[in-house]
Amino acid sequence: MDLEGKILGNRYEIIEKIGNGGMATVYKSKDNVLNRYVAVKVLRDEFTTDEEFIKRFRIEAQSAASLTHPNIVSIYDVGNEGNLYYIVMELIKGKTLKEIITEENGPLPWKWSINVVTQIASALEMAHKNNIVHRDIKPHNIIITEDGVAKVTDFGIAKAVSNSTITAFGTTIGSVHYFSPEHARGGYTDAKSDLYSLGVVMYEMLTGRVPFDADTPVSVALKHMQEQPIEPKKINDSIPQVVNDIIMKAMQKDVSLRYQSATEMLKDLNEALRNPDVNCVHIGKNIDAATQRISTQEIAEAERKARENNEFTKDGKKKNKFKEFIKKHKVISFIIGAILLFFIAFGSTMGIIELANPKEVELPDLVNKTQEEAEQIAEDLKLKLVVKSEEYNADVEAGKVISQDPAYQANYSVKENSEISIVVSKGIETVDVPKVVGKTREEAEKAIKDAGLVAEVTEENDEKVEAGIVISQNPDDSETVDSGSTVKLVVSKGSGIVNVEMPSVIGKTEEEAKSILTEAGLKVNVVNEEDDSKDNGVVLKQSKEVGTEVQEGTTITITVNKVSESKEATFTIDVKAITGGYEEETENTTSSNIAKTVDISITVGGTTTFQQSGVDKNRTITAKVSGKGSKEVVVELKNSKGESYKRSTTFNFNNATTYTFE
Repeated sequence: MDLEGKILGNRYEIIEKIGNGGMATVYKSKDNVLNRYVAVKVLRDEFTTDEEFIKRFRIEAQSAASLTHPNIVSIYDVGNEGNLYYIVMELIKGKTLKEIITEENGPLPWKWSINVVTQIASALEMAHKNNIVHRDIKPHNIIITEDGVAKVTDFGIAKAVSNSTITAFGTTIGSVHYFSPEHARGGYTDAKSDLYSLGVVMYEMLTGRVPFDADTPVSVALKHMQEQPIEPKKINDSIPQVVNDIIMKAMQKDVSLRYQSATEMLKDLNEALRNPDVNCVHIGKNIDAATQRISTQEIAEAERKARENNEFTKDGKKKNKFKEFIKKHKVISFIIGAILLFFIAFGSTMGIIELANPKEVELPDLVNKTQEEAEQIAEDLKLKLVVKSEEYNADVEAGKVISQDPAYQANYSVKENSEISIVVSKGIETVDVPKVVGKTREEAEKAIKDAGLVAEVTEENDEKVEAGIVISQNPDDSETVDSGSTVKLVVSKGSGIVNVEMPSVIGKTEEEAKSILTEAGLKVNVVNEEDDSKDNGVVLKQSKEVGTEVQEGTTITITVNKVSESKEATFTIDVKAITGGYEEETENTTSSNIAKTVDISITVGGTTTFQQSGVDKNRTITAKVSGKGSKEVVVELKNSKGESYKRSTTFNFNNATTYTFE
C-alpha cells in the first residue's frame, strides 16, 4: 500500500517510507498540528481482520503511551481510518542495534555494550513497574541515536499479537532467536521473560552471534528450552567474568534462578562497570549443570525411607519419645505419675490462692524502652505484655515502645497478671523516590503524594521542553528518603519567548523613550552624542529599526543628544607681535600711506563671534568669546592696505578660560 502524500487523522502527512517489519510499515510523517516530524507505524493488513487483536492492540498501545522514559520511544497517538490502523511515535535519528551488530561483524566493546544494556534495562524497569511486559526484546527493536542513547520501541504491540496468534500467514511474530524458554513453549510470560531476551541481546553484542541457531524456527525454539548456551567468555575472552555471569544468569531456563527484576539486573550491571574484576553475580546453582529429572519411583523410594526412619510415624509426623518410654516402663511410669499428681495438686491449690488474691505491683513506664527491655520488665513484675501493633514513627527509634495501655502514671498500681499492650516503633518510614522527570506536573505531584512525599514546584522557561512537563527533580529516583520528605520539582513554562514589534522613539525625550520601550517589554541602554542642530535631550538614533520583530527582553540602545553648555573664555591678542607694529618711514613712504590700524575678527568653529575695527597696531587687546566643547578659534587681522594676518588654535572651552594670540 502506497501511503506517501496521504494525511491520516486530518493531521499526519505521510512523507516517505523509512522502515518495514513483520508487523508494520514505518513512515516519516509531518504532524501538521504541532508542526513537527513524527514516525507513523501502520499495521500490516493481515493483522487488521482480527477484531480481538485490534481490541488488544488499542488497549496495549494506549497503555504503552503512558510510559515516559528517556530510553523508551514515546507514543504520541493511536488511531485508524477504516481498516488502516496506525501508531504515531517519536521520530528517532539513528540505527537499530541489529544494524550496528551486523556492520561490526563481530563482538562490540564490552563497556559500550554494558552501557547500552543498562539503558535498555532501565527502560524495562520503568515498563515493568507499570505492569507492561515487552515480550519482543531484540536488537531490531532497539534504536541507538546519533548521541549514543538507546531507545526501546514497540512496547505493547507484541503482547497484543502474542495474545491473539503466534503466527500470521506463516510469518513468525518477533524473532525466535530471542524468545525465552517459556515464550517458546507458549507458556506464561512476564517481566523475567524480557530479562531472558535482554540476556540474549547482550550475548549477541559481546560474541557477534546469537546463542542458539538452527535451520528452522522450531529447532531454535527447542534449543532455548533444552540446551545450555556456550558461555560468551569462551567465545570472547576479553569480556570480564562478571559480565559473562550476568548474561548467563539472565538466560537461566529456570525463571527462579534468573534476575527477578530489571532493578536487580541493573544493580549487577552498574557494579560490573565500576568493578569489572570483582564478581558480584550470584546464581542459585551451577549454571553448567544439566537439567535434572526425578522419576516417580525415586520420589516413592525417598518417602519409604523416610517412613522407616524411627523419628517419624507412617503419616509423617514426629514420634513422641516420651510416650514410647511410658509404654515400655509401666511401673516407673506409675511412680512418676503419683509424684506428678501430688505436685500438680499442691501447685493448683497455691495457684488458686494466688489467683484469688493477686499481688499489686507498680505500673512500669515502658515508653522509649526497647521491646526486649519491656518484655523483661513485664516478666519480672509478673505482667502480661502484648504488642498491639508496630508503627512507623519519626520521633521514636525502631524497636522501642511508642505508647502503652494503660498509660504510665506515677504511684499507680496494677494486679499481677494484668495485661499491658504496647505499640512498638518501626522507626522512620523510608520510601523510594518515584521518577517523575518527563511527566506532567499533575502526574508528578500525584506520584509524589502517593509515595508519601511532598512536592515543591518551581517553574522555569525551557526552549526544549513543552510547558507543564517536569524538567528535573531533587532528589532523583535513585534515592531512598524519609517519608514526608520534600521533592523539589522544576516544571517547564515553555520557551517563554514573546516577540514584540519595535516602536519608534526617535525625536522623543530620553524619559519618553525609556517609558515606551519598557512598556513593550524591552530593556534600554543609553549613549550620548552631540548635535547642535537638534534639541538637547532628544533621541537621535535607535539600535533596532522601527517595525522589526524583536524578542521580549532584548536590550535596545538609544542615542540621546547631549549639547554642551556655552562657556566664556578671554582671548588676548598682541597686535604688535602679530603685525610687527608701525612701518618705518622711508624715502618711498610717507606718514599718510603707512597703515597704523587693523580690523580684528574672531571665529569659533567657523562662526564669527567677535569683531573690532581700527585697532592700533601697537596695542594688545582682550576679547571675551563664548563657545561649547572643543572648537577651532581663528583670529584674523586686516589693515587698510588689504594685508591679512591670521592666528588659529584648537581651544576646549570646557577645560580653559584664557588664551593669548601673538
